[in-house]
Amino acid sequence: MNPDNGFGAVVRIVVSASLFWVTAGVISGWVAVRVPLYMLSRDTWLTKIRRFERAGRWYEQTWSIRRWKDRLPEGGAWFAGGRSRRTVIGGRRQGLDRFAAETRRAEWVHWIQIALAPSFGWLVSAELGVIMTGVMALAHLPFIAVQRYNRARVLRILARRKDPGSPLVFLHGV
Repeated sequence: MNPDNGFGAVVRIVVSASLFWVTAGVISGWVAVRVPLYMLSRDTWLTKIRRFERAGRWYEQTWSIRRWKDRLPEGGAWFAGGRSRRTVIGGRRQGLDRFAAETRRAEWVHWIQIALAPSFGWLVSAELGVIMTGVMALAHLPFIAVQRYNRARVLRILARRKDPGSPLVFLHGV
């Protein structure tokens, strides 16, 4: 087959795009685990839980998130110093605060991936770049939703607690 025909061009685009996304994903994840924890201790304008999310209940009612959230691949522990979102470190406030910070870190990684999507423009036509950006945004939205849902639930638990040092009664399914 002639490598200059349409099929060869498609293969080159697919391989280039795949390499770009793997590289961007590894670099953004590697950088994210190096962000000091204190910088993730509070929500920013981007990570702040919004009123419409109703402390995570919106994700349960609109997205049925409890049914599928644990099926998504999880890369929080792929890098030294990273944490899995499936882990709450202890049942005390400090562990829950850390868990909330790690959800912010993971959410930032996914937003960065979406922000990088327009750079496909140098690989493909502008029209295809727009389509690929939309596909990447759709691919990352479930991961962002899980981070926001888990953080909203943890923040809801923390808001109900009276004694910041006491063990939690409810940890299952965070």
